[in-house]
Amino acid sequence: MKALVVLMALTFACSSFAQETQTRAPRSMNIQQTVIGSVSQGTASGTPIPLSISDAIDRALKYNLGSIVSNQETRVARADRLRKLSELLPRVNGGVTEIVQQINLAAFGFSSFPGVRSVVGPFSVIDARARYTQTLIDFRRLHEFRSAGEDLKASINAQEDVREIVTLVSTELYLEGVAASSRLESVRAQLMTDQAVFNRTSDLKQSGVAAGIDVLRAQVQLQAQQQRVVSAENDLAKAKLNLARAIGLPQAQEFTQTDTFVTNPPAATQDLNDLLSTALESRPDYRRAMALVRSAEESRKAAEGRSRPSLVLNGDYGDLGRTLGSSHGTFAAQVGLQIPIYTGRSVEAEILESDAVLEQRKAEVANLRDRIEYEIRTANLDIQSAQQQVKVAESARDLAQQQLMQAQDRFGAGVANSLEVVQAQDAIATADENYISSLYTLNIAEASLARAIGAAEKTIKTYFGGK
Repeated sequence: MKALVVLMALTFACSSFAQETQTRAPRSMNIQQTVIGSVSQGTASGTPIPLSISDAIDRALKYNLGSIVSNQETRVARADRLRKLSELLPRVNGGVTEIVQQINLAAFGFSSFPGVRSVVGPFSVIDARARYTQTLIDFRRLHEFRSAGEDLKASINAQEDVREIVTLVSTELYLEGVAASSRLESVRAQLMTDQAVFNRTSDLKQSGVAAGIDVLRAQVQLQAQQQRVVSAENDLAKAKLNLARAIGLPQAQEFTQTDTFVTNPPAATQDLNDLLSTALESRPDYRRAMALVRSAEESRKAAEGRSRPSLVLNGDYGDLGRTLGSSHGTFAAQVGLQIPIYTGRSVEAEILESDAVLEQRKAEVANLRDRIEYEIRTANLDIQSAQQQVKVAESARDLAQQQLMQAQDRFGAGVANSLEVVQAQDAIATADENYISSLYTLNIAEASLARAIGAAEKTIKTYFGGK
């Protein structure tokens, strides 16, 4: 189940990042490193700190590498929109120039004017001037600006979607730690039971009630359980390292998880159609996909705009003279109409390319809608199945405990050998593992449903008791 959830989360991340980087430089790290990585903050303290699932999510949203990278990519998209806007806004430049020159009139054919020397100067000219340029009509740039605006909306929605992904991943890693802690508690309790069984078997052998094989069997069971405890401790330590890695905690920082599994989740009140409608309104990746469709439409219009006339206004005003005291105001205004007459087939090529991108974006929206419905349905199925598994596992655990007590009584009375006790101990271990796994599956399914309807960040902390 863990591998499935991580795979789903990374798939979501890939879909959120892939199209954002189609026209940019390739990433220096892969998607998995981006979502699971973080930028650690602070230094490790000598004492363990309490960590709730709400705290873990809050830290992940701040320090997870996916959140940081998506925030910077939104800034890049905002810069690109400003760049496109600047091409439509007026541009004003000012400057002061002074020219000192001497002219040979004879070189230009002016050598026959009486009283005028063929060489004039040296003399100086000072020009203080402001120049104004503005694009009045340019359909290509206008639609490119609108396309950049839709790209910015898509990037903002992608950033929100990354927050949903980070929330889901940090929740899954936190629950992995809870499951590992529960398994450790279980195997430690079983170790105490195995120790008690071994001690009792040794006493019965000394009393002549039990055979030597019973003591040997109990000792093998005890040592096997000791190995399980060591393995469970290692699994818990690695689960905590994985969680700390994703939420920006220093790797050496010890912490205790204060939240545990939710055993009685609230019953769902919405049907699948209502959940799907909510998801299409709430999920940022779906809003992002729709924004990319609108961006592609504007890009197509921009390609068509290359074949249309554009109108540009140029003007300047300033003082011109041999000195600033003797200068006089001068100005010029120019309106230029540029008409594309023949551009080869570049416009046709751009239209063809933008058409292909537009159809691709529309197909992605349709696929995403189907995928959202699939995720909602599978999450609901997982919840229903996990709820049944929890009920069965609770019953099986009670029955296994009764079986162990009866086997111990039968062995103590000399009716049976220690094999029944060992089998009952194995049944206890299996029942505990099934119960922990079913609770983990149920909680992950609830978190996955929250992600599927686009409400992971809003509901998961409340669902697990966070504020």
